[in-house]
Amino acid sequence: MLLPARAVHHLTETAMRFGYNIAIRGPLADAESIATLAARGEFLGFTHLAIPDHVVIPRSILSTYPYSQNGKMAGASDGHCMEPLTIMSWLAGITRKMRLLTSVMVVPHRPALYTAKVLATLDVLSNGRVTLGVGAGWMDEEFQALGAPPFAERGKVTDEYLDAFKELWTKDDPVFEGKYVRFRDIAFLPKPLQRPHPPIWVGGESPAALRRTARIGDTWYPIGTNPQFPLNTVARLRDGIARMRVEAEKIGRDPATISVAYWANWYREGNTVTTDDGQRQLFTGSDAQVVEDILCLKEMGIQDQLFNFLRASQTESLAAMERFAAEIMRQFLARRSVNGGDRRHAPVSRGDPYCAHHPPSTSTSLPVMKLAASEQMYSAMAAISSGCPHLPMGVWSISA
Repeated sequence: MLLPARAVHHLTETAMRFGYNIAIRGPLADAESIATLAARGEFLGFTHLAIPDHVVIPRSILSTYPYSQNGKMAGASDGHCMEPLTIMSWLAGITRKMRLLTSVMVVPHRPALYTAKVLATLDVLSNGRVTLGVGAGWMDEEFQALGAPPFAERGKVTDEYLDAFKELWTKDDPVFEGKYVRFRDIAFLPKPLQRPHPPIWVGGESPAALRRTARIGDTWYPIGTNPQFPLNTVARLRDGIARMRVEAEKIGRDPATISVAYWANWYREGNTVTTDDGQRQLFTGSDAQVVEDILCLKEMGIQDQLFNFLRASQTESLAAMERFAAEIMRQFLARRSVNGGDRRHAPVSRGDPYCAHHPPSTSTSLPVMKLAASEQMYSAMAAISSGCPHLPMGVWSISA
């Protein structure tokens, strides 16, 4: 059965979708931990499983990691690293509802035609659950080890490979003549189950990433903590979205056809971070403040929000997931009900009245529905999702 275009990705205007990442490196990068965290997340009602991309970790890394203040990647000295598309294939077989998101796949790491075939096969085997998060990469040393195209040309390579993917996925007689990719007179089957192709989420915060989003992306998928292009407050994120929309308008594309997802990979329950301009960083602070941030981004039209629950051990990671489901997700639903359900509002580029006039509060005396972190709660949450024939498990309806 073919799925209509974006049938899963863009479910309804009132759906809120939460996700989290799976480890491919470190102590939780083993079969039992990955399977346990995936199964629990699906049971708790999360929508996205995010899989990062490294194939090999060089012993010496001089390249600057873009998402830390010191430019260093945490845990790089360990060297342990599982291949992400292989993990994704395995996850397709042990999950049933969750979206499988490359977060993000470094496009030049693998040959274009081969990668397009792997992703199309994954989409078929997962019953149309692949979301393709993409980026150009940041580690020159890994490019060299993999024999990838020149690191200095990675932006052009990424753009050309993505064009080749779409040609292979959508054309009966695909033909491509580029600088880095060439093919003709081939049959490329099966096509992805999702039509016209799996959703493309473009990662990155730089001007080049914004241009790439405008040209080829279905969704812009930034991380908020890039020191060069910070998007870690409501105002900064709003400005970033406005810049992305300007890039779309420059090439004659309707900005409304591009959605936004947000990756809060720094999330730690109860941890407060202050930005360089003295503001509270998004998704830090009290539970009430995190709920306010979710509401604010939802009012900005951001329906896909991802968090990091990976902790030092599997037990701690499960506890972080379960706590988020029991506290944050339930408070979110309660606050939406108190605030009047789903409200139509002005586009982000014209300002967000809700975020502007209701800054995150430090109060914890919000009307919330307290639920014990118990198996009964998990069963109830699963029943809520599975009880609606139009929404897969993991999608919370917030209509009043």
